[in-house]
Amino acid sequence: MSVRPARAVSFPWEDSDDAAAVQAAEIPLSVAWLGRTSTDDQQDPTLSLPRQLRSSRDALPDNALIVAHFYDVESGRMDLAARGQGHAHEAFDIPIARDGGIQDLLAEAKRPDRRFAAVICESVERVARRTYFGTKIEYELEQAGVLLLAADEPMPQLDQPRGGRSRKRASRVLTRRVKQAVAEWYVLQMLELSWDAFCEHTEQGWNVGKPCYGYRAKKIPHPVAAKRAEGRSKSRLIPHPVEGPTVTHIFMLRSVYRLGYDAIADRLNLEPQKYPPPTPVDPRRALGRWSGSAVRDVLANPKYTGYMVWNRRATKQGGKNNPPSEWVWSRQPTHEPLVTKEIFQQVAAIARTRQGSSSNPGPSNQPRAKRTYPFRSYVFCDPCNRRMHGKTKRKIQYYACEPDMRHHKDRRDWYAKHPKSLWVREDDLFDCVQEFFAERVFGPKRMATLAEELAKGTPKDNSARDHLEKEISDLERRQRNVLDQIEDHIPSGDDEIDRDFRERLQRRYSDLARTRKAKREELNALVEAEQPQDDQTILNELPRLKVDLEAIGDELRRKLFDAFRLELRYRVDAHELLIRITVKEDNVPAIMALTSDIASPAAPDGAAEIVPPVLVPPQGALTV
Repeated sequence: MSVRPARAVSFPWEDSDDAAAVQAAEIPLSVAWLGRTSTDDQQDPTLSLPRQLRSSRDALPDNALIVAHFYDVESGRMDLAARGQGHAHEAFDIPIARDGGIQDLLAEAKRPDRRFAAVICESVERVARRTYFGTKIEYELEQAGVLLLAADEPMPQLDQPRGGRSRKRASRVLTRRVKQAVAEWYVLQMLELSWDAFCEHTEQGWNVGKPCYGYRAKKIPHPVAAKRAEGRSKSRLIPHPVEGPTVTHIFMLRSVYRLGYDAIADRLNLEPQKYPPPTPVDPRRALGRWSGSAVRDVLANPKYTGYMVWNRRATKQGGKNNPPSEWVWSRQPTHEPLVTKEIFQQVAAIARTRQGSSSNPGPSNQPRAKRTYPFRSYVFCDPCNRRMHGKTKRKIQYYACEPDMRHHKDRRDWYAKHPKSLWVREDDLFDCVQEFFAERVFGPKRMATLAEELAKGTPKDNSARDHLEKEISDLERRQRNVLDQIEDHIPSGDDEIDRDFRERLQRRYSDLARTRKAKREELNALVEAEQPQDDQTILNELPRLKVDLEAIGDELRRKLFDAFRLELRYRVDAHELLIRITVKEDNVPAIMALTSDIASPAAPDGAAEIVPPVLVPPQGALTV
C-alpha cells in the first residue's frame, strides 16, 4: 500500500506580503462611528446620539479605537442622494465632534488615505430605514474595503487577517437582512397607522395647527385622560365675528367681480378696521396689511366650505403644496361654512383662467407696457385655450397668441393646427362687444333675440371641457407607453441598473396617474358647476340701458365685464368671435349697482341712459 505524502499547507498570513498584517493586529484598529437620529420632533439628538456612540464603543473589542464621528439629524427614509445635506444638527448642542454626515463618510471610505478600516453603528436601521439604501451603503463600503459593523450584532474577529473569521458569514448576513426588513416594515406600518389616524381625525372635524383666518379655535379637553391631565386639548373651528365676514367678502370680490389677488388686497386695505389683515404663525413676519399672497391663501383654503381638509401641504418636503388629488376631505361638513362649495369651485376655475393677468384698470405695472388694453385677460384663443396678450403694431392694437412649441411638447395635436402667430384687431373686438351689450344684454329686444337664438339651437361652448378631456386622453396614452416600456425592457444583466430603470418608469407612471386624477377632478368640478338649465327670467331682471362702452372709462368698464364674467373666444378655424357672459342670482345686485354708476351724473355726458327694468324674481342662472 502506497502512502501519499502529506501536502504542505500554507496559510495566507505566512506569506511575506502579509507579515505586516500580523504586526498590524497589535496596533489598535481604526473605526469610524456612524450615527443618525430622526428629526427633532421625534427624538432628542442630544441624548440619542451620545447613547448610540456609547453602545457602539462598548461593543468593540479592546484593540479597536473610534477615530472619526459621522452623524446626521434626519429621516432614515430619505433617498440616499438627499441624505447628509441638512443642517438640523446645528440647532442642537450635541457633545460629539462631528466629522461630517453619511455622504462625507462614503466619500472618505473611497479615498486611499482614509482614517478607518471599519464603520460601526448602534443598529443597522441607523444606516437607513429602507432596505434598499441600507444594503447599497453596505455594498459601497465593502467595495472600498471597509467593513460595516453593528453593535447589536455578533462582532466578528477583527484581529484576524483577510481570509480568516473576519470575512462575511452567511448567518450574520441573514440576521442583518431580517433586521433591515423588520425595521422597514415597522416604519411603513407606523406610517399607515398614522395616516389612518389622521384621516379619522379629519373625519371627526378636529383641526390641526393654528386656525385659518376667519375662524378661531374652540378648545375641547383631550379625550385621553393622561393627555387631559397634562393640560392638552383638541380644537374645532368656529367663525370669527370679524374675520369670518371678511373671508366671505373676499370670495364675493373674486367670484362676482373676478378681481385679482392684488386688487382685492387693495380694496381690503382701504378699511383695515372692517377687514383686519391676517397674522402669520410667527407674529414678527406680520406685514400689518393685506397682500396678494394672503388673499390667495384665503381663496385656496377649502376649509371655508365647512369641510375639514388635511394633507394640503407636505410637511416632510419643506411644506410644499400637495395637489388637490392628495387632499383628505371629511365626508360631511364639520364646522360652519363661510362660503359654499360651489363658490369655492368657481373661484378655483377663475384662478386657472386668469393666471398671470392683472385686474387693475389702466396701464400695466410692467416696465415695458406703454398702453392700456381694455380686453386684457378676457380674450382667449379657442384652439389652445390660452389667454391672448395685447400687442401694438403701427399704432393699431391687437390681441395675439404666439405659443412656443418648447413649452407644449405634450400637445402637438393642436399645435400642428395652430397658426404660428395669431392676431386679432382690438377695434373689431370692440365693435362686437359693444353691439352684444347694446342689443343682447341691455337692449329692449333682448328677450326676443335670446328666444330666437335658442330656437336656432345655438351650441353651447364646451371648449374648456373638451380641452380637459383631450388632456386626460393624452395622459392615458402616455401611461400606456410607460407600461409598454416596462414590459418590453430587456434586462441588461446588471441588477442595480435594471432596478433603477424600472423604478424610474414606475415613478413616471405614478406622476402621470396623479396628474390624470387631478385633471379628472377638475373636469368633474367643471361639469358640476354647469347649471342644468338656463333661467331666462334673470335677463329680464336687468335694466334696459343705452351705454357707450368706450365712453364710460376703463375702470368702470372692467367692473362691468367682471360682473358679467365676460369671456371672448376667438375661433381661428371659422374666423368668428364667441362672446359669453354669465348672470347669476347672487351677482344681480352688483350688476344693478354698476348700471346705476354708469347712469349717474358722474358719468360722461351722453354715455348712458337707464330705463327701469321689469322686475322678475331671479330663480337660477343664465349663460348667454
